[in-house]
Amino acid sequence: MNHIDVKKLGLAFGATGAILYLGCILLMATVGHTGTVKFFNSLLHGLDVSSVIRMDVPVWEAALGIAQTFILGWLIGACIAAVYNAASSQRTT
Repeated sequence: MNHIDVKKLGLAFGATGAILYLGCILLMATVGHTGTVKFFNSLLHGLDVSSVIRMDVPVWEAALGIAQTFILGWLIGACIAAVYNAASSQRTT
């Protein structure tokens, strides 16, 4: 029976979330407020994010955000793996 390694899937989810967060930081640093608003408006299909985009994020807050995103991603990935393993270990009759 196949099992998913809980720690490895957690790491994969956490790292992916942190990389996406870093991508957002890079986007905001390079294209400015207008470009950031256009990018996220296009992703969110008509939802206007101009009132919630904050460009003056301190470095400590961005670092905390990366850490929080990694931890939440790790917990989500680990939870998915644990539930999958628990469900796949039950016998079907």
